[in-house]
Order: sequence, then structure tokens, then C-alpha cells
Amino acid sequence: MAFKTLQTKREPLTLEALAKSIARRRAAASEIIVPRNSGKRRTASKQALLDAIAKTGTKW
Repeated sequence: MAFKTLQTKREPLTLEALAKSIARRRAAASEIIVPRNSGKRRTASKQALLDAIAKTGTKW
């Protein structure tokens, strides 16, 4: 136990239970579409980095 003085009222959550809970919530919610950054305020160094990545043929 990380904290000797920690007093919890719940049982510890296992990773399997957490994964099931997350999957259940995702199934209940509709798909969330997050818009990509438009890039209007990119610095010159960031734009140069993205251009270099694009030249390699990979997608950022």
C-alpha cells in the first residue's frame, strides 16, 4: 500500500474491471470526434518539423 494512513471505503479496482467499465462507457456513448488542430498559430520550428515528417512519407 502506498499510503499507510489512507482509509478507503471501496475495494481496490482491478485493471480488468477498469477495462470493462471503460468499454461499457464507450459503448454507451456515441463516438466522439475531436477536430484536428488547424495549425493557424504554429511556430516556424513546429512547421519545419511537420514538413520534415511529411517529406518522409509518414503521417503525423
